[in-house]
Amino acid sequence: MKALQIGMHWFPERAGGLDRVYHSLAQSLPGAGVDVRGLIAGGEQASNDTAGKIHSFARADDSLLSRVWASRGALGDELRNHRPDIVAAHFALYVVGGLDLLKGFPLVMHFHGPWADESGVEKASGMNTVIKRRVEKAVYHRADKLIVLSRAFRDVLTNMYDVDPAKIAIVPGCVDVPHFDISKSRREARESLNLPLDRPIVFAVRRLVRRMGLEELIDAVALLKRRWPDVVLVIAGRGPLTAELQARAAAAGLTESVRLLGYVSDEMLPELYRAADISVVPTVALEGFGLITIESLSAGTPVLVTPVGGLPEVVTQLSENLILPNTGSEAIADRLGEFFAGTIKLPNAEECHAYALKNFDLPVIARKTADVYQQVIDVR
Repeated sequence: MKALQIGMHWFPERAGGLDRVYHSLAQSLPGAGVDVRGLIAGGEQASNDTAGKIHSFARADDSLLSRVWASRGALGDELRNHRPDIVAAHFALYVVGGLDLLKGFPLVMHFHGPWADESGVEKASGMNTVIKRRVEKAVYHRADKLIVLSRAFRDVLTNMYDVDPAKIAIVPGCVDVPHFDISKSRREARESLNLPLDRPIVFAVRRLVRRMGLEELIDAVALLKRRWPDVVLVIAGRGPLTAELQARAAAAGLTESVRLLGYVSDEMLPELYRAADISVVPTVALEGFGLITIESLSAGTPVLVTPVGGLPEVVTQLSENLILPNTGSEAIADRLGEFFAGTIKLPNAEECHAYALKNFDLPVIARKTADVYQQVIDVR
């Protein structure tokens, strides 16, 4: 089977959930019998990493119209010169300009979240949001099948975009589980990262934007310190809220208890997960899956999630205790306090890793994805 995968960026160049999934599938689908070619916006690394099979059609910082026009040209070239059996796209914007070119080609859309609504949460202009919604609807209604990461996002597609539920398949996200299963102990990881050896450490890795709930997580640490004064919160990631989060921590007297690391490489992440006693995903809106939950479990570190979007679906079969009763600082502080006091049972390292390996490792999800592609080709 030959598949043309249209992405957003190449993950090593830009960090994001969509880019991680795209990169992971590009790596793992060949093992499931899928010959992958691909298009993204970015630099030369994708082409270098894949011997030219995945290449960029424009720079990521080119104007929107330039990128849309370039994506159309690149799509046309791929369809003429390589004749894929199926086109699988992960970002509506880079498909909409070439919808007319896809006549006769089956199209699968990987839905990673409501692009328009995410912009709205981050205070984009109303017109900006309206245009994005129209772009999304045009592409999703043309698709033969849509793959979502969770039941929560299936409901978003049906309720917000009027997509027929029969056209939707649920295939969860994936990570390279063995990559996060490092040989270092928690103490050794802390020594390597220059983190305290004898203090409880809470870890979060998120883009520093409003919907991620990091303000509530910092407030939760302020509450937690009343009983656990040595607790340390380590946050990895960058974004527009960096200065605001630093100021929030300082105002709460947490300068020595909250560490914002900024961007962290994929190579460093396994050590950070291993160094932590527990991870937290404090999202307050629009979370379709949360790959970081699987990353943490892969490293053997339990992860608490808010009851938002698809997060509960990821961990519920492992332990209901990993799901917070609601969003907000009090819920986070209470559950962390129970964990540190030993009054609530959470999965141990072996259970966490085994669960991730069985359900979310690259070969497992690549096979499920390839099966959906084949079903679409067979129907066509």
